[in-house]
Amino acid sequence: MVHYIVRRIMIFAPMLLAVSLISFVIIQLPPGSYLEEEISRLEAMGGEVSQSQIKALEVRYGLDKPMWEQYLIWIKGIVTRGDFGESFAYQREVNEIIWSFLGYTVLISATSLALVYLLAVPLGCLAAVQKHQKTDHIISGLSFVGMSIPEFLLALLLLVFGLLYLDFAFVGLFSPEFYFQPWSMAKIWDLLKHLPVPAAVVALNGTAGLMRIMRGSMLDVLGQDYIQTARAKGLSEQTVISKHALRMAINPMISIAGMSLPTLLSGSAIISIVLNLPTSGYLLFESLKSQDMYLAGTLILMLSVMLLVGNLIADVALAIADPRIRLE
Repeated sequence: MVHYIVRRIMIFAPMLLAVSLISFVIIQLPPGSYLEEEISRLEAMGGEVSQSQIKALEVRYGLDKPMWEQYLIWIKGIVTRGDFGESFAYQREVNEIIWSFLGYTVLISATSLALVYLLAVPLGCLAAVQKHQKTDHIISGLSFVGMSIPEFLLALLLLVFGLLYLDFAFVGLFSPEFYFQPWSMAKIWDLLKHLPVPAAVVALNGTAGLMRIMRGSMLDVLGQDYIQTARAKGLSEQTVISKHALRMAINPMISIAGMSLPTLLSGSAIISIVLNLPTSGYLLFESLKSQDMYLAGTLILMLSVMLLVGNLIADVALAIADPRIRLE
């Protein structure tokens, strides 16, 4: 197991290098650039942009160099100094911008991910154990409804419902009076009041889909010979389900959890736009739209790191949960 983990970690560096190169190139493939948008904005404000001003902007943003040189400068700064460059749009260091969004993103995503697994695993198991009974039909029906409703539509419905019937705006993570206030118990309580709605909206589709996966996995395991043997030995049904069946049926959920780790950083861009949430998903959307290459490239690189780490953690967790994997 140790050798396997070491080999996987050694593969991280070349994979991240490849991802960073591909993402850096793709970001610049659309026509135009941030500089052209900036010039158009300055001209729209009624001013004329001289060639000297254009040249100064090119030098400031490093756009006077060829793409390969821009990439090498960016990667060298990351490796040697931990410097991810300067954001064009925000005119601040990328590190500062990402950290200002990252805390709220992780808070929303971690809460929604916890809700997903706390609901999906027991409900999926219950549906499998009660196969073709009333409970199974209800849970399956709810899961189909949950998968069919888009997240943004649910967010809009909650937004309208809150304004019309509760006199409460499910927008943002704070009430207007707390946005620029220092942290206090009142501000933390206000954050906790706003947090359940975006977390529940983000968790809806994930919970519905994973319930179906958990139900199918549990049904496969319940049909295995060793489960029938455990029952023939006189073990209680609760022991058979919790100790023998669940341990094997949980494997797909562990794998999916590893792939879900990047969502802790990405958040949901569409939900963030609808509910005005300060997440890095919205930040990535805006940076790609404005071709803010250093900010977008850094966010994509961070998501790639989380995906690799998540897959590694999932593999280790699978080996712990399933002794058969350790023996292979």
